[in-house]
Amino acid sequence: MSPPFRAEHLGSLLRPADLLAKRDAVNHKQAKAEELTPIEDVAIKNIVEKQNELGFRSITDGEYRRHMFWGTFWPALNGTKEIYGPPITMFRQYCPDISAFLEEVQIPGETVICIGKISHTGESTYVSQVEYLKSLLPKERWGEIKLTVAAPNWYHLRYMEGQAYPKDVYANDKEYFADVAKAYQVELDILYKAGLRNVQFDDPNLAYFCSEKMLKGWEEDKTNVLSADETFDAYIQLYNDCISEAPSDMHFGVHLCRGNFVGSRHFSEGGYDRIATKLFQNLNVQTYYLEYDTPRAGGFGPLAHLPKNKNVVLGVVTSKFPKLEDKEEMKRRVYEAAEIIAKGNNETKEDSLRRICVSPQCGFASHSGGNLIDMVGMENKLKLVRSIADDIWPGEA
Repeated sequence: MSPPFRAEHLGSLLRPADLLAKRDAVNHKQAKAEELTPIEDVAIKNIVEKQNELGFRSITDGEYRRHMFWGTFWPALNGTKEIYGPPITMFRQYCPDISAFLEEVQIPGETVICIGKISHTGESTYVSQVEYLKSLLPKERWGEIKLTVAAPNWYHLRYMEGQAYPKDVYANDKEYFADVAKAYQVELDILYKAGLRNVQFDDPNLAYFCSEKMLKGWEEDKTNVLSADETFDAYIQLYNDCISEAPSDMHFGVHLCRGNFVGSRHFSEGGYDRIATKLFQNLNVQTYYLEYDTPRAGGFGPLAHLPKNKNVVLGVVTSKFPKLEDKEEMKRRVYEAAEIIAKGNNETKEDSLRRICVSPQCGFASHSGGNLIDMVGMENKLKLVRSIADDIWPGEA
């Protein structure tokens, strides 16, 4: 078996109360950092068992060793630094997540900036997560381990022109992106050698280019050197460069969503229509994990541009709220998507169904606190996803 699987989830799962309590104590210097690891280990062991029990083949650690979905990759690179209390003027305040942060807490979350030439240190902050998962699974299933990683554009879109890196370090985005890509190439090589074969990039930024509100702000911002379309093209090329050295048996997917923050909040709206052709045909990943739980993501029409050699995981079940979707209605939606893909590729609906999977639209806990749903609610959602997949593709993982 190889990814993607008929029933998928997006990586982050609700964290147990004891893990949250211990991490909070460590953050407030009321406990030592080393006290956290054994609690994380037990929690991950339990959530792996739960994923197996529910019939999921794509296994993650729930992102239990992270505070936020993007993890620790960026702050660990040479040439980067995490800063605190950054000036608001350095951010594109029309960028959807920045706008939402400013509304809620007046602080734009973790802020990592470039202060020198970016390069990989040779030590991966992700690899230990893979190694622990390997210890919990038989060797023949190591290829099913899925690691979620930060998008390579994560600390670029949010910053105003000229703020992502010092001009005396990089003359332009092309030079900056070249070093970012090299750092990702090193990381992916380390992870591949550790046995990882399944990578999911988490990238709300790409979905923000579907937002008319952001695009309007971009156009009004006269400091921008590139148009929004040119920036999107540059991000596609950045991705392609990041994965260009990876072996052919390393599976890459990209997850697009419109935000998944405290209180089950989303950040932006807009269908995939304006980015679909470039997203599906120019980006060299095998799989797209797409948000499709509400009208804010638009209709299935853009899927007509999905090539025959690529897969789509339809996020038709919401992870934000506990109310269960109607299974028959969700199956109808999957068949509707299949018909659109089939028509776009001049193939049968049965052929297009072979390239479709289902999932929740996003993680259940992109941030430590998690969404407005409890453990029972999350389990019920995952059972629903598995049941939908079993009905449409009986006997398939």
